[in-house]
Amino acid sequence: MSQSSSWQELVADKKRRQEASVPRNWLVTVPPDTVLDVTAFPEQCGLLSERELEITNTIDVGVLLQKLAAAEWSSVEVTTAFYKRAIVAQQLVNCLTEIFVEKALARAAELDDYLKTTGSVVGPLHGLPMSLKDQINLKGLETTIGYASWVGKYADKDAVLAEILYECGAVPFVKTNIPQTLMWPETYNLIFGRTLNPANRLLTCGGSSGGEGALIHLKGSPLGVGSDIGGSIRIPAIFNGLYGLRPSYGRVPYEGSANSMCGQDSIPSALGPLSNSLSGIKAFMQAVISREPWLRDPLAVRKKWDDEEYALAGHGNGQALCFAILWDDRIVIPHPPIIRALEMTRDALIAAGHKVIDWKPIKHLELGDAIFRICKAGALEDLMVATAASGEPILSSMSLTEEVIVDTSTRPDLIGISAYQLWQIQNAKAHLRKEYLDHWERTVEATGTGRPVDAIISPGAPFAAPPHGKNGNPNYTQVFNVLNYVACAFPVTKVDPTLDAKKPPHQFLNEADEVNYNLYDPITFQNAPVGLQLVGRTLEEEAVIAMTEIVDSALKATASA
Repeated sequence: MSQSSSWQELVADKKRRQEASVPRNWLVTVPPDTVLDVTAFPEQCGLLSERELEITNTIDVGVLLQKLAAAEWSSVEVTTAFYKRAIVAQQLVNCLTEIFVEKALARAAELDDYLKTTGSVVGPLHGLPMSLKDQINLKGLETTIGYASWVGKYADKDAVLAEILYECGAVPFVKTNIPQTLMWPETYNLIFGRTLNPANRLLTCGGSSGGEGALIHLKGSPLGVGSDIGGSIRIPAIFNGLYGLRPSYGRVPYEGSANSMCGQDSIPSALGPLSNSLSGIKAFMQAVISREPWLRDPLAVRKKWDDEEYALAGHGNGQALCFAILWDDRIVIPHPPIIRALEMTRDALIAAGHKVIDWKPIKHLELGDAIFRICKAGALEDLMVATAASGEPILSSMSLTEEVIVDTSTRPDLIGISAYQLWQIQNAKAHLRKEYLDHWERTVEATGTGRPVDAIISPGAPFAAPPHGKNGNPNYTQVFNVLNYVACAFPVTKVDPTLDAKKPPHQFLNEADEVNYNLYDPITFQNAPVGLQLVGRTLEEEAVIAMTEIVDSALKATASA
């Protein structure tokens, strides 16, 4: 298609080519829209063999890697199994952008040949199929990040992260859906449309890594990569019952990946993993860091994987930890299922011998305001430049009405500010970070361990996955982006209308709190996954993973008791 093509022509061409990339014999008859929970459908549709179901139901990435390294399962059969399941997921919830079966299977065959010939694996992720958020460039494939104007924009080389994953032996096999611009906590764009939540298709899958969340929930990928500037890894992870790590800026290389608002480096986006298992989160971080990404990305942090930190040397060696629970941010009170998840986690940790205290949030409104004002400083011009080539409309909502900006004067929230004004916001942000650091340090007076709180356990949103277009509150995640704290999402339970009945109205903190209260109805949210996030300090990825493992084990021990 020519650069002068209309956005509608570009979209039609891309959709036609995407549909043609799906093997015809992998198409299935999907359940009608009235069937809301489609989680079990991949196992019922008849496309996958018993062995392929065994492979894709092996959610522990550590086990998958062991079987691949031992040649018990070949990379070709594992990749084929997950590919089939990913294509089923695509038909159910519309989660994919790029589908490249022949390329992926050729890569898997090369890895099998190498293992057979040498007796050795290529690297720590040998033979493992991996899904990538659309923005991560793969040579020869398109990257649109939801812009019709970018259809036909082929990458001339791999992103640094993709290079590293290939060197580690991984098999990138699909790219996944995102919202237009990436800057939404839901997933909808004018090219590929809307991605749905597999647990309840009337609810959002979250965003902006929503395609990853929905795909991995359906076990269409064992391990995926998303990005997070305000919650875009953790929100889809929580809404889809997954684990998802938001590292500090620069721990995972970003060089060569596409993005919105390039040049906004006060609160950068961070790439990180999503998986059905914590072993997947750990395997990804260890593998990527082992390749010394700071030698290829000038913004990558020079820090090797720290086994002492993973052993929690700075946290009492993992014994009798002190966790602080953020029950609410004093802006919006979470819905009943979220409160129940916090209570379940508190009780499980106490039963496991750890101490739990309350976390007093400070300046969360100001922190949220800082990221909003920094991101909007040049947002409108950035969006206008990105969409100018095709004249596509800029979405102003993720709602089902598909609203678009037709007159930029109606969006004063996106009007830019002067460089001096931006500096003042960034200066205020720096002061807020110092104030929060001091606040954390002072908790040494309440922990009884001789050290400050080891980690915060917090909601990732004041609700479980809401109906489409209703996810308007990312503050529970974005405040930790402003602070540059490491955070790992983890699953706890799911919405149960009996256990999670609506509570009588409380004294509302503000209008947003009242709106959030009125949003909740247990029947609307039924079956939605419910998760939380564990928050550690800057560049504390190893310790955050280890502490999340402790929390996860405590929850599982309580559930099986």
